[in-house]
Amino acid sequence: MRERVAVAMSGGVDSSAAALLLQRQGCELIGVTMRLFSNEDAGIIGESTCCSLDDAQDAREVARQLGFPHYVFNFSSCFREQVMDRFAASYERGETPNPCIDCNRCLKFGALLQRARELRCGAVATGHYARVEYDPGSGRFLLKKAVHLEKDQSYVLCVLTQEQLAASRFPLGGLSKGEVRELAAAAGFGNAEKRESQDICFVPDGDYAAFIRRHTGRKYPPGPFVDRSGAVLGTHGGIVGYTVGQRRGLGVSSSQGRLYVQQVRPADNTVVLGPNEDLYASTLYARDLNLIAAPRLDAPVRLRAKVRYRMAEQPCVAQQTGEDTLRVTFDEPQRAITPGQAVVLYDGDTVVAGATITRREGD
Repeated sequence: MRERVAVAMSGGVDSSAAALLLQRQGCELIGVTMRLFSNEDAGIIGESTCCSLDDAQDAREVARQLGFPHYVFNFSSCFREQVMDRFAASYERGETPNPCIDCNRCLKFGALLQRARELRCGAVATGHYARVEYDPGSGRFLLKKAVHLEKDQSYVLCVLTQEQLAASRFPLGGLSKGEVRELAAAAGFGNAEKRESQDICFVPDGDYAAFIRRHTGRKYPPGPFVDRSGAVLGTHGGIVGYTVGQRRGLGVSSSQGRLYVQQVRPADNTVVLGPNEDLYASTLYARDLNLIAAPRLDAPVRLRAKVRYRMAEQPCVAQQTGEDTLRVTFDEPQRAITPGQAVVLYDGDTVVAGATITRREGD
């Protein structure tokens, strides 16, 4: 029997090419566009944003060209609760979240997978650049990097469970972006040269603090900028406007030279500043550990890790410290290890695990 697959179609070239490849492989397809928010929900006026209804027509046209049904499902309440609300709450805790990770966990491979099963689909496909392989030796599904590392998105998929990976299809894992655009152009897709979205979909202007204030309706009062000794250096404009490593927009001068955000402390409404060299640390601690390649890390293990999406992996020793907690010690100190971001562990091209950073050593 042909595999029946729900293709998550954002209207962009990647998900369109994924649908094309799956159809060529003989899959029976259903196209699904998720309505995640309206522009009004995000305070966006007069702009087209990814993941909104503005792109549904592009997805519908590709489905029409390929001859399979297309549906738009309203997941806006789930997106608000699981992504927008969590995004705002994370900043309120002094963290810097990655909402794409929450969207993958809760929406694309959570709510959408459940809806796909209601439509008698055995899998969900997306345009992510990554690969899934089954390892007979361990009996586990492995998440692997894309072949072309410049587009690899395994970092934002590090939260997927074994059940979710088993039902995930990533047809673009072996292709470059150029090859994907060529496929789409040859198929006559109108979105073959469509621009990629570079920002968080619901904050396209990049003003996270303004979004959080609109979304929560709360006022975040000014408070002190201090140095590590506690000396007051100035006044900040509300803790949701700052993240570890930030230099711009501080409005503070010091005899120490350039200052950077070292820590955001909501408990006393304080933002700690310091010189660039104080941003470096060798050890981090993390929660919400999601193990992929193994059910448990029984002993400290040599791996490589990254603490941001756009960075090169660094050699480290990782140790599981509890049921869902982790300590990672790098061979060399890393800059701006940020609470709320993901730390992702790699063994070659295989994702071993992902977790959420809680703090760096010294904080």
